[in-house]
Amino acid sequence: MADELDLRAQELMEEKDSDSRLRVYAGPMAAFVSTSLAGFAVFQLWANLTGTLGAVRLRAAHIMLLLPLAFLLYPTYRKEARRRRLPPVWDLVLCAAAVFCFAYILRRYDALARNGRLNDADVRVGIVCLVLCFEAARRTSGNLAVIALVFLSYFALWGRYVPGAFGTTAFTLKRVIKSLVWDTIGILGTGSGVSATYIFVFVLFGAFLKYSGFSQLINDISLTLVGRSPGGPAKVSVVASALMGMINGSAIANVATTGTITIPLMKKTGYKKEFAGAVEAVASTGGQFTPPIMGAVGFVMAEFMSVSYTKVMLAAAIPAFLYYLGLLWSVHLEARRLGLSGLAPENIPNAASVMRARGHLLLPLVLLLGLMFAGYTPLYAAILAIFATVPVSWLRRETRMTPRVILAAVLEGARGAIGVGVSCVIIGVIIGSVNMTSLGVNFGNLILKVVGEGQLFLGGLMVMVMSIILGMGVPGVAAYVIVYAVAVPVLRGVGATEMAANMFCLIYACLSNITPPVAMSSYVASGIADSDMTKTSLIAIKLGIAGFIVPFFFLDNPVLLYGSTEGVGLTATVYAFATACAGVLALSSALSGLPAERESGGVTALRIGTRVLLAAAGFLFIKPGLMTDALALSLIALELPAARLLNRAAA
Repeated sequence: MADELDLRAQELMEEKDSDSRLRVYAGPMAAFVSTSLAGFAVFQLWANLTGTLGAVRLRAAHIMLLLPLAFLLYPTYRKEARRRRLPPVWDLVLCAAAVFCFAYILRRYDALARNGRLNDADVRVGIVCLVLCFEAARRTSGNLAVIALVFLSYFALWGRYVPGAFGTTAFTLKRVIKSLVWDTIGILGTGSGVSATYIFVFVLFGAFLKYSGFSQLINDISLTLVGRSPGGPAKVSVVASALMGMINGSAIANVATTGTITIPLMKKTGYKKEFAGAVEAVASTGGQFTPPIMGAVGFVMAEFMSVSYTKVMLAAAIPAFLYYLGLLWSVHLEARRLGLSGLAPENIPNAASVMRARGHLLLPLVLLLGLMFAGYTPLYAAILAIFATVPVSWLRRETRMTPRVILAAVLEGARGAIGVGVSCVIIGVIIGSVNMTSLGVNFGNLILKVVGEGQLFLGGLMVMVMSIILGMGVPGVAAYVIVYAVAVPVLRGVGATEMAANMFCLIYACLSNITPPVAMSSYVASGIADSDMTKTSLIAIKLGIAGFIVPFFFLDNPVLLYGSTEGVGLTATVYAFATACAGVLALSSALSGLPAERESGGVTALRIGTRVLLAAAGFLFIKPGLMTDALALSLIALELPAARLLNRAAA
């Protein structure tokens, strides 16, 4: 049964996630690809640790190594045979072209930076570079390649024919190539910079943690924390998926790996299959904005805003906690409704034994956070944590990383960085097109005209829809980079603070994983659970309701983003956090319709009037302010005694 689920999860991953459709080589080619991946990893660690290349040279060299590996590993078309001894001839040609073109850029860039004039050879090389980037993106993230092509065609072709504010000037081919290839607003810009630094290093760090046995530690810790409580398996799924999701940064991969264990266990315990799939999808999705690692996207956000990562991490802590509080409470209420119990004591590991056996594996994570709090850069801290993971694993024989295991971690980390890396490179086309055509500014001005200045709610509603659409089918980090270029300026224009605008867009870009019609995390989870995809997605939205609601409140009052607003002290944040927790619990209870207890000990549903007032109280509690808190308490004080009397009468 477990093997069948693993196979089903793999099939779903291959259908929805291109990173699962990689070629597998045999013979000398397998050794060549492995050597290339290992060399790629060594180069990235050396370049980021020494910092001798400079930003542009590092990005060009990164792409020069990234694209050939993408052409070798990702099949040309979906149904291509994966197991082979040699790649197709055309892929070898593409590999050679990528190496030649980006080596040309490395050699020519300094001279071009001095005089700023492209010759015919520069233009031809630039065209080939764009074609190569689009072909790699088509294989690794087809939807994103289509979006980038739309932006490119708007910039280069049909934007000049659009009337009104969204019309552009007529750009020459040389201007387009210079902007998108040779300037640092295109493929050598922010996207590739993020890929060459934070993404690669933290994906590699996640692979080392995985191969050291950290995943088993997370599972055991989750069991000891919540395994005995009602509905224990679902709560274990929430905690474990949250912890794993914040490290690997991929909601889909997280669902496919942990879901094959947690979803059958939830179904066996008594949860309905749609509910079990939804729990896993929601839990895996939230890890992308959960501190302390946030799937590496937090470091990108800190870089964009020119603030310390500590500030981003602290700001994200309360929204992430509220998201998982609402999920855990909904799971608990469903367990009460179904009359479920926790796991048997013999299935719960002893906490002391867990820490003795694997607790040392937390040391690299502690080292990472300690170095960052001490003022070291996240890159430096992560690289040292990678190197520390190996000797730390040697502290226990059961977790010892052998040379073979270390090599497997290096290869998996390098492979894992290719797909998202290509996505970040092609995002440069989107960002460059937006900047050159002033599309972002014009779009922001249009929204300001429609909603008016200061209309945070209406502006946020439009940006929410935009962020979810742009984030569909795109890795978390790549989704945030796109949204940052297009949507963050809109929120800043309607009066949001910089931290609130960035966090708002990040959360909704991640939530696209559980939002229909795409809802890729829900799709994979429903496939594993053998449930209806639409029902699973709708339940997922209900379970993750805090994620859809809370951003609007911190957009209006950033007190829920700790440390992001000058003059707001710890006391005010703690008070707002406490009332927001009460609000999330009330809102989740209203949506679940529970718990109202009979005197006999059974559980019955809340009446519709009670649910409406409880939901209203929840919204009022989440909104920071003494007046709204007082109104919320008044609603609860008026309604609960009446509800108790009605329930007794019905008993």
